[in-house]
Amino acid sequence: MKKADIRLKVRAGKAMIGRDEGIAAAERVFDTLRSMAAYMMADRVLIYHSLPDELSTREFLAVHGSEKQFFLPRVNGVDLEILPYDRSRLHLGAFNIEEPDGDDTVDIDQIDLIVVPAVAYDNAGNRVGRGKGYYDRLLRHSRAITVGVCYDFQLVDSIETEEHDIPVDFVVADGHGIFRGRRK
Repeated sequence: MKKADIRLKVRAGKAMIGRDEGIAAAERVFDTLRSMAAYMMADRVLIYHSLPDELSTREFLAVHGSEKQFFLPRVNGVDLEILPYDRSRLHLGAFNIEEPDGDDTVDIDQIDLIVVPAVAYDNAGNRVGRGKGYYDRLLRHSRAITVGVCYDFQLVDSIETEEHDIPVDFVVADGHGIFRGRRK
């Protein structure tokens, strides 16, 4: 399936999700994530700070933000920087995403697990992002375990990939549990 078609399909699915349904789905997905060995063994976790139309990370960070060292990305030109998560040090940054303040960036090699956002995933761990390539550039330099998280309707049969696309190691979908992707 072409990426543009997938983005339209998923946008329609997101429009159907109510607030309570979205919160419940996020709880189920992040409870499953917390049960994964890769998560339990990770000390340093990079997670996205969700936009209103994404599977929310906000409640997860509010409840579990102190059980590990969490980091958030910050847009710097065409790349992402990684900074420690501190609720008191966030500002509205690029693309209206809350991003961390400060100069205490961390190298991607210091991250054990990355929770990767996407518009959609397939059963091989391929992903469709928002089209800017930020996470593909970041993941290309990472050895961390990568986990995509999503609503069920964000799962598609297959995604046309390009050479620069980086799949995730695992996907956690709301009603489907965990399935293994693949890394190039």
